[in-house]
Amino acid sequence: MRKFFTLAASLAVGMTLVATSAEAGRYYDMEANKWVDVKGGARGGKSPIKRSTVKYDGPHSKAKAGTIIVNTKERRLYYLLGDGKALKYGVGVGRQGFQWAGTHRVSRKAEWPGWTPPPAMRKRVPNLPAYMEGGPNNPLGARAMYIGSTIYRIHGSNEPWSIGQAVSSGCIRLSNEDVTHLYERVKVGSRVHVIR
Repeated sequence: MRKFFTLAASLAVGMTLVATSAEAGRYYDMEANKWVDVKGGARGGKSPIKRSTVKYDGPHSKAKAGTIIVNTKERRLYYLLGDGKALKYGVGVGRQGFQWAGTHRVSRKAEWPGWTPPPAMRKRVPNLPAYMEGGPNNPLGARAMYIGSTIYRIHGSNEPWSIGQAVSSGCIRLSNEDVTHLYERVKVGSRVHVIR
């Protein structure tokens, strides 16, 4: 799996990149040392994977309504509605070496959250800022739901082309439109099962 250094992350790093409309659907492939165009990609916008209501009988299907199941292998998030139904969202997940699984609860929620890169990430990418204000250029997007006491979040992204891909450092990302839709339904204390 190639390591992706996205435009939003490069802006967060403080590199001298200017986001033009031509660059908005591109990412920097660090292994190939070049910009790569993403078909249909643009900052903001909708997920390439349409949100839907589905019958759900997968892992944890007997959990109560309001439970979140993230299937990282499928790259889908299920929000259980009860009666065997769920809202199904496309998600971006952790790239190779950054995958994880576990059960936690949503410990807090935030609209247009600020971002404090964890120390391990700042060690890997030394030019990252210590803190980045929330807003449209912030890698956490429009909403965030914090997962227990972990460093991970379910959050938005202004890079909808990344939905359905394994590109993050372990966080679960949705398009800003989908994360806002999910955020309105999720309560602090909701159980989150991340499975592989």
